[in-house]
Amino acid sequence: MDYYWQLLAWGGEGWGDDFAWGLVMTLQVSVVAYAVAVLFGFLGAAGKLSKHRVPRFLAEIYTTVVRSLPELLVILLLYFSVASGAERLLKHFGLVAETFQFSSFWAAIIALAFVSGAFMTEVLRSAFLSVPPGQIEAAVSIGMPRRKVFTRIIFPQMMRHAVPGMGNLWLSITKESAIISVLGSFSELLYTGYRAAAGTKQYIFFYGLTAILFLAITLVSVLVIAQIERGLNRGHH
Repeated sequence: MDYYWQLLAWGGEGWGDDFAWGLVMTLQVSVVAYAVAVLFGFLGAAGKLSKHRVPRFLAEIYTTVVRSLPELLVILLLYFSVASGAERLLKHFGLVAETFQFSSFWAAIIALAFVSGAFMTEVLRSAFLSVPPGQIEAAVSIGMPRRKVFTRIIFPQMMRHAVPGMGNLWLSITKESAIISVLGSFSELLYTGYRAAAGTKQYIFFYGLTAILFLAITLVSVLVIAQIERGLNRGHH
């Protein structure tokens, strides 16, 4: 038993600090990717709900392509194209020095968020369509500004319907964050578990520890999501 405690020690030959940093990296990637995915989701949903053909067509292409291909393949394609494309664009307009290199971290974040954003698009679109049209028409007919129609009528009801789906996507992103380990030396939880297991030959112990940490993230997230749902639904039953 003492041997396993030594494996989890901080510093030296222990892996405690590595797993702590891996947990932080996983949460950091998940939070930022989720925030960007929500942005992609709102843009995609707005496109799908648009009265204009071009935004509707682009949003449909976006969601169809992403959902039709393996997520890892889409992330790999985007990761390498976003990094090189952004570098060339910024250098072309003289916004950065010729030695500038686009952060691989942000390229990975954008790639992961782009994939998740396609699913977020459908969640937000469905949530918007769940709002009774009669309420929107009534608010407009009494002269309520469209901004207030959205903030006071559409958005609150939309979020009550969207939170379960958005919560599921958060759980999905926390697990998919492990994918970025194939893009470079991102020391998130799974990659840390792999390094520790390979370095010590204690595969069951370290992969089991990795699984426990992912499970802890999921359980805490489920509790938080349930609390948010209860708060939004209070007084609406």
